[in-house]
Order: sequence, then structure tokens, then C-alpha cells
Amino acid sequence: MKKKILLALIVLLAGMLACSLANPVSTPAPVNVETIVAETFAALTSTVPEIDATPPPPTESLLPHSMYFLNNDGAGLAQVYRLEKDGKTVTQLTFEPAKVEDHDVSLVDGSVVYVSDNKLYTVNADGSNRSMIVDGGPLDANNPFLSNITSPVWSPNGQTIAYGHKGLNFYSIASGQSNRVLDNDIDDLGNDLLVPREMYWPEKYSADGGKLVITLGYYEGASAAIYYPNGNALVRLSNDEGAFICCGFTEWSADGSALYSAYPYMGMFMPGLWRVDSANGAVTTLVNGDPGDGTFNYADAPYPAPDGQLYYFFANMPSSDEFVNRPPLQLVRSAVDGATNRTVLRPETFELMNESLWAPDASFVLAAMAPIQDVYQGGRVDMYYTDGQPVISLIPFAMEMKWGP
Repeated sequence: MKKKILLALIVLLAGMLACSLANPVSTPAPVNVETIVAETFAALTSTVPEIDATPPPPTESLLPHSMYFLNNDGAGLAQVYRLEKDGKTVTQLTFEPAKVEDHDVSLVDGSVVYVSDNKLYTVNADGSNRSMIVDGGPLDANNPFLSNITSPVWSPNGQTIAYGHKGLNFYSIASGQSNRVLDNDIDDLGNDLLVPREMYWPEKYSADGGKLVITLGYYEGASAAIYYPNGNALVRLSNDEGAFICCGFTEWSADGSALYSAYPYMGMFMPGLWRVDSANGAVTTLVNGDPGDGTFNYADAPYPAPDGQLYYFFANMPSSDEFVNRPPLQLVRSAVDGATNRTVLRPETFELMNESLWAPDASFVLAAMAPIQDVYQGGRVDMYYTDGQPVISLIPFAMEMKWGP
């Protein structure tokens, strides 16, 4: 599954909103992704924690699908790469003069859509036919959220690309045209101070393409919502007080009837695990972050698997007044209620995990492990089987991991 960087809300809103929201005169520096990745890669070559892992075995089908990800090129710019099914062969697909910000993969043919220099591009699976499909124009340094392109998401049938640009947009592959269905709501408070009342960008389609998780961004926070493309209907969450559900911390059930979300940190928000009914947006708490017994429950990366069970990362820790951003999560399996028959599947703890990607059948999970405590984007990719087989170490660095066809 897709897991973005630590406190995705803060990073997304900081990158998109901070320049105008914090102070119209003195603006904070934007997040420098390529610098973070470069420093991370340097750390990987010198301080990688030792694990009991083996290299990929000599097989042509270690992975069920190819895996796409971001890494730095020789010039220190983030580009799109693909790890082949053998778990060893890596192919660079983009060669942009500016860093790649976001990307997604067509599950039909492996084509890639990505953002670079505030332009939306597509490229074939073999790296050919690079095409600019949307030009977002120059960014306003003080109000970058006004015109930035963000979060392209390819529909399951490969015919549509949803993306954020002044609102929620859909680009038709057949017609080559975009249609904006939701416009960002921006307040002009004067003195060059613009405040977003509500902004929209996509996150993930359901498997049948009939529903799309989107993020609603506000001045002081964010929330997920469910958009129905066929009826142009927006379903907002209800009964979600205290739940942190947004910004890529979500996973669809196979039939699209429910959305699962977890939050593994303690600080600005409470940790927990939740289920969302996609028909009406009703939120049910599955794992309460504060069970009232002097401990806190932390959960991350829930995956409702084809075997009818829920796989996720979990830790229970004594309560603390301090910010907790690296809980010692363990890989667990339970009934779909998140609690019944909860079983620890492996002995490892995942304090340094920055993102994860589940095998479609939940037989393993790929985890991007940070080289050091203070790195919160990407890392070395290790393969953890849910049946206890030995860990397999794949590649030295990846972030924004996504399955291809």
C-alpha cells in the first residue's frame, strides 16, 4: 500500500500552504525533497542498521508485479525507477531536468504519470513517448497552493488520470482534455494573505474505479472524503471526531465497500485504527488509540486481505506526554474488526519504517526502512513474509513505492 512520509498532513500542507499561511512577510523554507533523499542515500551507504536478511534468490518471479518508486539520479534529482519482478533489476524511467514530485502507475500497461516543474507528464513503461499533458504554469512563491499540480492518480482501467490543480481534476486519455469537478475555495484576507477554506486532491481509486479517496485540505488540518466520479457526488466523513483519516493513510477493501485507515504517531493527533463506510462516510473505531488503561495503541498500514483478515502494524505502549513518532510496531493479523484473534506474525519491530507496500495476497510486505532515526522519507527496501520466512533485502533506497501491472 501506499504510505507517505511521516505526518503526511504536515508535509503536504507545509509544501502547499505554508508560504502563505505562516506569515505573509517572512515565509519558511519549503521542503527540499532532493536534499533529503540525497542525505538519506548517503546515510544508507554508511550507517544502515544490520538485519538478518538475504539477497533475492535466483528467480524470475520473486515479486508478483514490478514495483515503481522514486530515487535520486546522478545529479541528485528524484526520478521514477522500476524494480522488475526478479527483485534485482532496476530501470530508470524518467530523466527530468527538475525533480519528480509525485507519480502513479497505470495497472493496465505500466505507463507512468508524474509531476515535474509543475507540469504533468506521461511516459510509456519502457520510458518512451514522454508527453506533457498539463502545464500548471509558474508557481507563486508566496502562495504555491494556488497553481501547483499534485497527486496524479491513474484510474484502474487506464483511461483517466485524477490530479490536483486549483481543485480536483480528471484528465481523459481518449480526448486529451481535463475537467475540473471541484474548485478549491480560497479566501483573500487582504494584504496578500490567502487562506484555503477547502482544497481538493486525489489519493486512491477503489479497485472497480467507481470511488476515489480524496483529501480535503484546510487552513488548520485535513480530512479524507470519498468522491463518486460517475455521479459527481462527494461523501464526507461522519462520526470521525478524534480520527486522523487523510493524506494517503488509507486502504480500500477489495469490494470498495469500506476504507481502512490508521495513524501510528502521538502528538498533534491521537493514534488508532478506523473503518469508513464508503456509502455514507460513517467512521467506526476499530482500535482506540487511548483504551483508558494507562497505555496507547499505535497502528499503521492496515490491509484487508483476500483471506478475509486484516493485516497491519501494531504496538501497545505505556502512556506518555511526549511526542511518539517511532513506536516499536510489529506485524500482526486479526479479524476485520482489528481486535479479534490479533496475532503477532514476526519478531521484528519496525521503528524505522517510513512506508510500506503490501503484496496483493498479503503473503509479504515491502518496508522502506530509514537508515537513521531522523530520516522520514524512504529507505532500504526489505521484504517481510507474513508466514515467517527469512527477510529478503531488495534495494538500497526507494520512496513512494507502487505496484505496476
